[in-house]
Amino acid sequence: MTEPVSISFGIAARYATAIFEIAKEGKSLSKLEANLTDLAAALEASADLRELISSPVISRDDQGAAIAALAIKMKLIPVLQNGLSLMAQKRRLFVLPQLVTRLRGMIADDRGEMTADVTSAQALSKAQADELAKTLKARMGKDVKINAAVDESLIGGLIVKVGSKMIDTSIRSRLNSLQNAMKEVG
Repeated sequence: MTEPVSISFGIAARYATAIFEIAKEGKSLSKLEANLTDLAAALEASADLRELISSPVISRDDQGAAIAALAIKMKLIPVLQNGLSLMAQKRRLFVLPQLVTRLRGMIADDRGEMTADVTSAQALSKAQADELAKTLKARMGKDVKINAAVDESLIGGLIVKVGSKMIDTSIRSRLNSLQNAMKEVG
């Protein structure tokens, strides 16, 4: 991991821990989770928001005012609003994507859940996703929430990432392995 990335994750972890603990004490983890889903969607959809949180040209006051207005418009819970305001004051909004990821992970851990990132060549049906979640639960010992994505270049099969483990059964991977084996022989 590069140093700036690890610094960002360290900063995000500290803010996430504080926000998580306060939300847990206030019994508002489910509201926090809903807010995080909305915030993640906004970050993905809005180039202006990404620019706002990462631009060194925008002043602290302007960042703070914009993030406060956004928090009110999105009806974020007070602990998240206050956390974002503090992050704006300290010029730490650039770690917002890592904060969202970290908080989602903490909430899932608190519930005894894990998230599996599953990439497939075609969209998984509800039955396939349920069967995969059941299989992963038996293997991991925790409930598994499927975060599905489609990558047609896989040709077939799946790539499953759970925590630090990755299982790649894609045809693309098998073809690459075969190609490498053929290079070694010839």
